[in-house]
Amino acid sequence: MAETSISQTRLFEWLTGDEDSRLCRDISDSACREQPGNFFRHLCAALGNKLADELSSARLVLPWLLGAIGAPIWMVGLLVPIREAGALLPQVLVAGVARGLPQRKWIWVIGGLLQAFSAALLAALALFGRGGIGGTLVLLVLVVLSLARGLSSIATKDVMGKTIAKRRRGTLMGWSGSVAGAVTLAAGGVLMLFDDRPGQLALAVLLAIAALGWLLNAACAALIREEPGATEGGDSVWASLRQGIAKLRQDRAFLHFNLTRALLLSSALALPYIALLGQQQGNGDLGGLGTLIVVSGLAGMLASPLWGKRADASSRRVLRDAGLAAAACCVATAGVAWAPGDWSHTVYPFAVLYGLLLIAHTGVRLGRKTYVVDLAGADDRALYVALSNTLTGVLMLIVGGLIGALAQWLGSAALLTILAGCALAAAACAQRLPEVEA
Repeated sequence: MAETSISQTRLFEWLTGDEDSRLCRDISDSACREQPGNFFRHLCAALGNKLADELSSARLVLPWLLGAIGAPIWMVGLLVPIREAGALLPQVLVAGVARGLPQRKWIWVIGGLLQAFSAALLAALALFGRGGIGGTLVLLVLVVLSLARGLSSIATKDVMGKTIAKRRRGTLMGWSGSVAGAVTLAAGGVLMLFDDRPGQLALAVLLAIAALGWLLNAACAALIREEPGATEGGDSVWASLRQGIAKLRQDRAFLHFNLTRALLLSSALALPYIALLGQQQGNGDLGGLGTLIVVSGLAGMLASPLWGKRADASSRRVLRDAGLAAAACCVATAGVAWAPGDWSHTVYPFAVLYGLLLIAHTGVRLGRKTYVVDLAGADDRALYVALSNTLTGVLMLIVGGLIGALAQWLGSAALLTILAGCALAAAACAQRLPEVEA
């Protein structure tokens, strides 16, 4: 047992670049001793979650599902707002309850199990759903899945803050993204072999694997060794809201971070429109989906470790650079869409740009997660994360509807130039954020 523990500790130190895993800045001594083991439990849980997220993606897989069952096309426009806002909106309401529990990992476990159940229902709908009724059921199941994702999200960050020390959290998220990207790459490669054959069975298999991924996520979360924490911070829903709004007024850095994060929604909102352009050029066949999934997996493998290490050094600079990269990708995609010639009438240039934007979006996600966890103190971490996510969820619903209307009116390419401007503004805001890792 001791030998296994020593080997595990050495691997942990190699992955994180630390010479001494016993040095921890902001967690207790007992949590520090458990940190190497908890690091790998977090890594395993994140692998299951990230793999499931990719294989049930609202920007790639679910649009193909709606198309395969013959659902009305307007339903496709609701997928990303439901997926994102449904996961973010309820979090401030859960934060007060979470703070009243000595161990928050059980909220994470419940969220993982609910997501697994929802993915299993989506797999069944891929086989048996038809038309508008099937599409409506897909959207309803997606609402449940997104709400469950919100439960897991708030608990995941809080448990990470209690079990993984500062300057190692970004590295953890980076390695989990890299491993999940490799698995996703394999899944996309297999899917490319289906080419233009009927895809309902393949979609059902992908969604069933996603369900298994969330079961793995829940099991690993249950195994994390989390110390019981203080419970006196637990509040009612309205008390949590009042306290969160007060924090937003008092903490200027937190307010500025949320403005930056709001502008960085442009990277998330641009992704489905780049995928949509690729789908239109690739005739919507399953081989095109496989190409985009392969690109997504490659992007995850390349981006996550790079951004993770940089986020531990300065998450502020990661947010700035990711915003600049997202703006460049949006402008380039619009240029390709407007360019003459046959080379722009295939899925491949859009797949490349989708992958590059996904690398930038990975930086946005890792940067904002690391920044808010490092910005908040131990007592306020759950509240900061929940309030920021809830504000973003509200904006996602509002801006998502506006963006959809603009896309209908201006077209996808013109819309991407507007989102590029938002990403540039986000980079400028991120440049003014204070450093929180120093």
